[in-house]
Amino acid sequence: MGLERSLRLFDAFAIGLGAIVGAGIFVVIGVAASLAGPALLLSLLVASIVSAFTAISFVHLARFIPREGGGYEFAHELVSPFGGFISGWMWLLSSIVTGSAVSLGFAGYLAAYIPLPINLMAALACLAITAINYLGIRESATTNNVLVVFKLIVLLFFVVFGLSLINGSHYSPFAPNGAMGVMEGAAVIFFAFSGFGRVAMISEEVRNPTRTVPLAIILALVVSGIIYALVAIVAIGIFGAGSLGTSSSPLAGAAALEGDVMANLVAIGALAATLSVLLTTLLGVSRITFAMARNHDMPSVLSKLHPKRNTPFIAIIFFGLLMTAFALTTDILKAVAISNFGSLVYYLIANLAAAKIASTRRAKVFPILGIVSCAGLLAFLTAEAWIFGIGALAIFTVYYYFHSKMKRDNIMIPGSKE
Repeated sequence: MGLERSLRLFDAFAIGLGAIVGAGIFVVIGVAASLAGPALLLSLLVASIVSAFTAISFVHLARFIPREGGGYEFAHELVSPFGGFISGWMWLLSSIVTGSAVSLGFAGYLAAYIPLPINLMAALACLAITAINYLGIRESATTNNVLVVFKLIVLLFFVVFGLSLINGSHYSPFAPNGAMGVMEGAAVIFFAFSGFGRVAMISEEVRNPTRTVPLAIILALVVSGIIYALVAIVAIGIFGAGSLGTSSSPLAGAAALEGDVMANLVAIGALAATLSVLLTTLLGVSRITFAMARNHDMPSVLSKLHPKRNTPFIAIIFFGLLMTAFALTTDILKAVAISNFGSLVYYLIANLAAAKIASTRRAKVFPILGIVSCAGLLAFLTAEAWIFGIGALAIFTVYYYFHSKMKRDNIMIPGSKE
């Protein structure tokens, strides 16, 4: 029994797009606007370019190693087992925190309709997507496809009807916080674009993965970049960067100026968008956990597949409950900064792996640019993100040392198979 290859190109593309176009555009865009002002447009450009360098590396890696686990598997095979271990754990850290941030974004929009504590609604959203993931990859993909199509329709309406309400004065001053604000905004908004890597994590569940996965990554990044640019132009033009930055539901606030119907439509679209990101986040977490457990970097019980659904159901349940617990305690700004540290380390190591398979100097250009740009964005994260991230790296390194020593000494590790 193994993973089932049931996903087609549109499914893989929708998983990538679902992971990218979600909390970033409906929630985090406000945080980035507070840092960069109208120059958020430049922040988006920087973040998309950094993502593109790494995405090109992922395209080559996905063709070379079409296996479940994405960047973890690339690093494990091409950099070192330790590099893979750190890569995998940093992605898990990032994704768990991402899940909590996205669930809080979901709850922020839902609060307009249901007067319950935001953290409680966020936790309930995590439980709901855990149940959907448990049902199977086909059910998860179908749910995600519906959510993605709906939110794209909503965003199209927002852009079309908002164009006539743009106020040119909202673009001035363009960069109130200068280049530093632009780069800080890019470091935050990278949170949104980092979802493209989720496609590579499901390679063993995709038909013809050496063709489908790279194409899905490219399509997801290009389409999402266009959507982000159009929405940012309209949102700043009709609402102003300052107002976006102080709102917990920035696009809904902008849409309110287009009328109550549009405000409600955008709020519902935000619910669909954040739910699809949450869905694909747990999907990615469970698959990278499956790959790590298969390589004995985690207890092998987490690689156990459901006898009927062919999914790593124990990993889904465990991390779904963990994300639920985080959703009860996390706030969005801290979550985004911490998540970005983990994501950037993960992608930096993946670029190192891509450089290993590059056969010519020209082929090494994009991995090198990916390494430099990821390292550059790391420099613009908050001190809190660095403290938390370095602490996590230290803990993972110590754990790896003792874990490896136990394996060398042939000591049975609980839950593992030797």
